[in-house]
Amino acid sequence: MIVGVPRESYPGERRVALTPAVVPNLAKAGLEVVIQAGAGADAGYPDALYVEKGAKVLPDRASVFSSADTILQVLGDGANDITGAQDVPFYRRDQVLVGFLRPLGTKEVVQQIADAGVTSFAVELMPRITRAQSMDALSSMANIAGYKAVLMAADLVPRVFPMMTTAAGTITPARVLIIGVGVAGLQAIATARRLGAVVSAYDVRPAVKEQVQSLGAKFVELPLETSDAQDERGYAKAQDEAFYQKQRELLGKVVAESDVVITTAVVPGKKAPLLVPAGMVRGMQPGSVVVDLAAERGGNCELTKPAQNVVENGVTIVGQVNVASGVPFHASQMYAKNLLTFLQSQTKEGKFLYDMSDQVTTDTLLTRGGQIVNKRVREHFGLPPLA
Repeated sequence: MIVGVPRESYPGERRVALTPAVVPNLAKAGLEVVIQAGAGADAGYPDALYVEKGAKVLPDRASVFSSADTILQVLGDGANDITGAQDVPFYRRDQVLVGFLRPLGTKEVVQQIADAGVTSFAVELMPRITRAQSMDALSSMANIAGYKAVLMAADLVPRVFPMMTTAAGTITPARVLIIGVGVAGLQAIATARRLGAVVSAYDVRPAVKEQVQSLGAKFVELPLETSDAQDERGYAKAQDEAFYQKQRELLGKVVAESDVVITTAVVPGKKAPLLVPAGMVRGMQPGSVVVDLAAERGGNCELTKPAQNVVENGVTIVGQVNVASGVPFHASQMYAKNLLTFLQSQTKEGKFLYDMSDQVTTDTLLTRGGQIVNKRVREHFGLPPLA
C-alpha cells in the first residue's frame, strides 16, 4: 500500500502529516510513502530527510493523490473550510483518507466526502480508551495549543509572569486564570506555572480539581449544580443557558482579578459556550489579556473575533485559530506518531483490516462505500441508522 502526504493547503498551516522519522516504521508495516515536494519544509523537515529515510518525493499534489492508496492529511476537507474542497476532485473511489475532517461540523461537507467514494477516518473521533491514547491526535494538538496560548499571553501582557526580587524592588507575579481544564487547559496551567505565574483554574467538572492542584494551581469552586457536567467520554457536557448565566455571574470577580485569562471550553459538534461576556472583559484591568482557544467554534468570550486580536477598554482579546500550527516542528512530530500508531493498528501486511469489532475502527471510520457510516455522526445529523 502506498501512503501519500500532500502539502497542507490551509492558509498559514505549517504542519505536515508525516515526519521523516516514522517512514522506516511504516516501511516495516509494508507501507510505502510518497510525499509532495516541500510538504514538510515549513515544519523544519526538508525533502532530503524524507528521501534519506526511504520516502519518494513527488512534484505536485495531483501526483500524490493519483499514486497513493491512502492519503494522510493534517486538515482534510471539512477541517480545512477554506481550500479543503479543492482536493475532492482528486479523490478516487475506495481511496483511504485519514486526518482531521470535522465530522460533527456540516453535514453537506461530510456527505461530499462520502459521495466521492473514499473511505475516510476522522482522527477527532478517536475513542478515549487506554489503547487509543497513543493515537489521540486531538489531545496532541490540544497540548501544543495550551502551551502556545500561554506564550502568546506572556508576549502581550505588559507584566512579567514570575515574581522577581530586584535592586529596584520586588515585582509581584502575574495572575493567570484558565477556564476549561481539558488537555489544553492542563498544559496551559503547567506552562504558566513554569513561567512563575500564580495560576487559578475553573472547570464545570469537579473531578478535575485534583489534577489542577497537582500542577500547583488553585481550583476555583463555584456554588453550581454540576452532577451532570461530564459525558461518558470524559468531556464537559453542554449546559442550559440558565446554568451559563449563573456561572458568568460567579466568575466575574475571579476574571476581574486576573491579568491573563485563557479559555479552552469547547463542546464537540456545538458552538462554544459563552463564558466571558463583554461586561466581564470591561471589568478587567487595562493591559490584561484574554486568549480564547475556542475562537474557531464561536469563542468563549463575547468579544472574540476569529483570527484577529481585538482591544476593548485596554484589554487584548486574542482570537487566533489553528494555534497548534504555531509550533509546527513538534506538532508534526506528535501528529505523525499518532498516525503511525493508528496505521499500525489498522493494517496488516500493507492492507487495511476494517475490523468492525475494534472500537478504534468503528469510532473513527466516517465514510465508506458512498455513505456516512459512523453511528455517532449519523445520530448527530439526524440520519436514520444504517442496516
